[in-house]
Amino acid sequence: IEHGNAYAADGHLLFNVPSHQDYGALSRRDRDAMLAGARVEVAPYKRDPADFVLWKPSPPGVVGWDSPWGRGRPGWHIECSAMIEAHLGETIDIHGGGLDLIFPHHENEIAQSRCAHRGIPLARYWVHNGFVDMGSEKMSKSIGNIVTPAELLEQGHRGETLRLALLSAHYRQALAGKEELVAEQKKRLERLYRRAGAAEPSTPDEEFIEALSDDLNTPAALSRMGEIDDPAVLRASGHLLGLLNVPEKE
Repeated sequence: IEHGNAYAADGHLLFNVPSHQDYGALSRRDRDAMLAGARVEVAPYKRDPADFVLWKPSPPGVVGWDSPWGRGRPGWHIECSAMIEAHLGETIDIHGGGLDLIFPHHENEIAQSRCAHRGIPLARYWVHNGFVDMGSEKMSKSIGNIVTPAELLEQGHRGETLRLALLSAHYRQALAGKEELVAEQKKRLERLYRRAGAAEPSTPDEEFIEALSDDLNTPAALSRMGEIDDPAVLRASGHLLGLLNVPEKE
């Protein structure tokens, strides 16, 4: 409020989006796209349609706390900024989440944290993952099409197989959550174990490391594993992905 980044209106505390010049940098959205992506209708007490709530009033019967603006509760975006500052500090190394959180959630996190902390970054790296595609819709608890790792393990699948299935696509891309995928990766893992044999791990393959260094390109890294001839190098490379860690028949 003191720096003009927030203002009180009608019992609410709102973030003044135009006061933060870098707003929209993470999602790379222009002004019209940001307004079109807003999750709520424009309230009459907002100075700008893009402004978002930092604190909102709580009616009777709804959880709330006393504040300078009356009894209320935090806005949706405050929780992550508050937890990061309380437990990890003003700037963290890596912040992740689904692609659907880039805007407005993470964009708003950045804005409120930077303006509260003298402009310093909230996170040094942002990692946004794609979704597990169950056909026409993403895997979602609300839809009810969730398949948990525990359920897959109960069906007899090994943890390494499930890990390999998840690594088979780049983390930013959608992953087809089909039974065929797990079956394919089970065979792939078996081939890797046969090629690694009983070798003790040595030094990971350089091209494999280069692939992982390129925005964690796991499909390229796994492809390179299929080309490694030295069993000891193969096993060492697999260890970096949490693979080839246990005897094949366990």
